[in-house]
Amino acid sequence: MEIENQKYLIIFFFPDKKAEIDSLAAAYIESVKNMVPEERVEHLRKIQSAYSKCKEYSDDKVQLAMQTYEMVDKHIRRLDADLARFEADLKDKLEGSDFETPASRSLKKGRSQKDKRSSRGRGRRTSEEDTPKKKKLKGGSEFADTILSVHPSDVLDMPVDPNEPTYCLCHQVSYGEMIGCDNPDCPIEWFHFACVDLTTKPKGKWFCPRCVQERKKKK
Repeated sequence: MEIENQKYLIIFFFPDKKAEIDSLAAAYIESVKNMVPEERVEHLRKIQSAYSKCKEYSDDKVQLAMQTYEMVDKHIRRLDADLARFEADLKDKLEGSDFETPASRSLKKGRSQKDKRSSRGRGRRTSEEDTPKKKKLKGGSEFADTILSVHPSDVLDMPVDPNEPTYCLCHQVSYGEMIGCDNPDCPIEWFHFACVDLTTKPKGKWFCPRCVQERKKKK
């Protein structure tokens, strides 16, 4: 629900704010010569306020993209796990079912011929030839061999993308709630809430611990 709300906010308000900034800037340039100093200051404040709001929407857009990526990745991993469980269950069922592999058929055929030879001259006795033949699916042996050769671990042991960018002080990939540092020169840029002791997004500008220390040194 939170992602949907952010998506709604970005889709319907972000373009309007950009248009508002363009409109205010054009109006300012057109009439700046005829404005008194107080009007110029007021007009510039409106432009700055609209720009700050636009930047906030831009940060929310990046945050939404990260959350969407994480959500899709989580569902993909869940599907992989479900597929692995399904293959494991199917393997167990095939091993305990009436499917006959080529090896088992050859073994039964050899035993049947041996029983026939040993029973010659001593009357007919019950053998595997007398029992009803087990039902086989068309192409069942090939299907069974293919399924049984699949290991669930092959699905779960998918390699992690080495090109996926890392963030935060922990140098991990994006996950959960994240916040961007308002220092344009911040080398890290994005941080996990938990790593910087945040539970909600603070109002106004926010600087990461590293940039806070750098700002203190410059004072």
